Amino acid sequence: VMRRHVVEDGVGGFLLGKGSIAEYADAINQAQKQAGVPLLVTLDGEWGLNMRVPDSPRFPKNIALGAIQDPSLLEEYGREVARECKLLGIQVDFAPVLDVNSNPDNPVIGYRSFGEDPERVAKAGAAFCKGMEGEGVMAVGKHFPGHGDTSVDSHKALPSVDHSIATLESVDFLPFVEAAKAGMSGVMVGHLRVPALDKGG
Repeated sequence: VMRRHVVEDGVGGFLLGKGSIAEYADAINQAQKQAGVPLLVTLDGEWGLNMRVPDSPRFPKNIALGAIQDPSLLEEYGREVARECKLLGIQVDFAPVLDVNSNPDNPVIGYRSFGEDPERVAKAGAAFCKGMEGEGVMAVGKHFPGHGDTSVDSHKALPSVDHSIATLESVDFLPFVEAAKAGMSGVMVGHLRVPALDKGG
């Protein structure tokens, strides 16, 4: 199937799901060998490779990392995640989660967030992005414009974030702004209804 997509369909890149280090390496090497133009290989690895590759090094979830006071440690963490990605031939990581976990009833963000304080989430996210990008792996922050104050799982239904523009700017947007300043390459848009930004839903 991979060969057909790469050779016949001419895909520009792909995202792998769960697998082992050996399976990832084999799939990536085979696909790159068959591609006429080098492929962009992506990972949905919010806490590093281990989120998808169980036999890779395991790091704490973001909620624990958000307690770190020294941003240089989070930058170092970003560098290490990037180093491991590069060893496997991955150029993009769909991380970090930049949502401010402001709703304790949120069923989908929780431990994926660096915490409930916008400034702290912004500092942690920016440091992680600086480390990743400094090592040549693209960081993609998510879930813009902010999925922290929801009580619905966006994989199952469409949550609504009913913040004012002022709250969006001072809480939800802040981590994305700081991460962008730190060199973050991309942003993943959340599956959200945000009336302050789009009254049409």
